[in-house]
Amino acid sequence: MKFFVDTAEIDAIAELNDLGMVDGVTTNPSLIKKSGRDIIEVTKEICDLVAGPVSAEVTAVDADTMIAEGRKLLEIAENITVKVPLTWDGLKACKTLSDDGHKVNVTLCFSANQALLAAKAGATFISPFIGRLDDINLDGMELIEDIRTIYDNFGFETEILAASIRSVNHILDSARIGADVITAPPAVIKAMVNHPLTDKGLDAFLADIKAADIKIL
Repeated sequence: MKFFVDTAEIDAIAELNDLGMVDGVTTNPSLIKKSGRDIIEVTKEICDLVAGPVSAEVTAVDADTMIAEGRKLLEIAENITVKVPLTWDGLKACKTLSDDGHKVNVTLCFSANQALLAAKAGATFISPFIGRLDDINLDGMELIEDIRTIYDNFGFETEILAASIRSVNHILDSARIGADVITAPPAVIKAMVNHPLTDKGLDAFLADIKAADIKIL
């Protein structure tokens, strides 16, 4: 499974990237706003740091302007993936850009029917939003399962990019089901290392080292 980091914070990306935990990055206008920086500037810096795909989202809602914005974003770096919303205009933009040989991430997916349309339109990635479905008492993992089944049934090459990840269990369940990629905030990815028995074992280990006065350096 590939790990994308869902942030525009350079230091957080760099820390995970140094550990080999970053296969790509997803950004959006909200994350760019949070960083407090210019969208082109910060996106370029992320692209220079990370070798994998960097999703940069259009701001328009009509197809022609989405396509124009997408082409502008593609000038930033070779590893840009244009992110478009899962609307009819978004699918038109996806089809045009993907036909031109560019990577497209279709976002805001909340149904398997939408995911099927995105695959037909040539999406490189489909981003189903797990956490937001959970927020309204629907099972986000059922959507991942449905998309996985449909894509496997018909051999679609569109990669399932599980998004709106809120917990380490979301990552684990996505991996079990067979999502190709997850995108999560740095804090959630780092939380995967935590386990109370690890902490307990380390405490006992350190106590034994202190009692035995063991020193290596």
